Amino acid sequence: MRTSTCILPVWRWGEAAGVWRSADELGFHAAYTYDHLSWRTFRDKTWFGAVPTLAAAAAVTSRVRLGTLITSPNYREPVLFAKDVMTLDDLSDGRITVGLGAGTTGFDATVLGHEPWTARERADRLRDFTALLDRLLTEPAVTHDEGAYRAHEARNVPGPVQRPRVPFAIAATGPRGYRLTAQYGDAWVTTGGGDTPAESRAMVREQVARLEQACTDAGRDPASVERILLTGFTPDHPLESVDAFLETARAYQDAGITEIVLHWPIPGTEFDADQEVFERIAREAAPQLA
Repeated sequence: MRTSTCILPVWRWGEAAGVWRSADELGFHAAYTYDHLSWRTFRDKTWFGAVPTLAAAAAVTSRVRLGTLITSPNYREPVLFAKDVMTLDDLSDGRITVGLGAGTTGFDATVLGHEPWTARERADRLRDFTALLDRLLTEPAVTHDEGAYRAHEARNVPGPVQRPRVPFAIAATGPRGYRLTAQYGDAWVTTGGGDTPAESRAMVREQVARLEQACTDAGRDPASVERILLTGFTPDHPLESVDAFLETARAYQDAGITEIVLHWPIPGTEFDADQEVFERIAREAAPQLA
């Protein structure tokens, strides 16, 4: 199992640069960030953009993978985003992963002045966004005239460093999302759920089974899709201690998860945690799972 972190864009770069460097030095597999314009309890607090943050992070790191967790069509458009992704992949020398999801009805859903889309509309747009983004990152010129998005001779030359394109990690827990992951995903993302750790782990096990069935139905080897758990939204408490992390990680590993993501501690927020314990987890515990 791989251990990664998620660094929210809540610090000015003079401080944030050191956080991203530390993620690289601590040995995390990947360091992701949220791709939102604002988020829940941080709506009126410092919050920077994901794409320029990842560009800056690419310049101060050398090993750790970088990516969004997640990007949604709520305010992104695939032609422009594909150019950003290609550039990020070049800046990082092939270390970018793009997390994709349908988004919610939160702040990002209305910031451009339209009414929130229904769940079906969000799922439709994620399908159309992902399909076009796949083409834009694998073909040198794309004309596309169907679904929710258009492209006319959109060019992405020389293309990503990673071939055939950057990996997609798709966040989805419904039938359509599993099918989309089976078609386009290099990885799948869940946040778990339930009222107790046992319920969450059982839920994730069932989700993994549905993902594997969707892959089988699509004629794809289920083992070819990585399974990512973004922690912080389950009843587990993996950052309480090194032992708590190991117990949690091994339980989700048994449920089929191949990568666990821990939020970088942010004092005074729901992501508060002991920084020393967090770093011990990275140095001492994570290698035991590799």
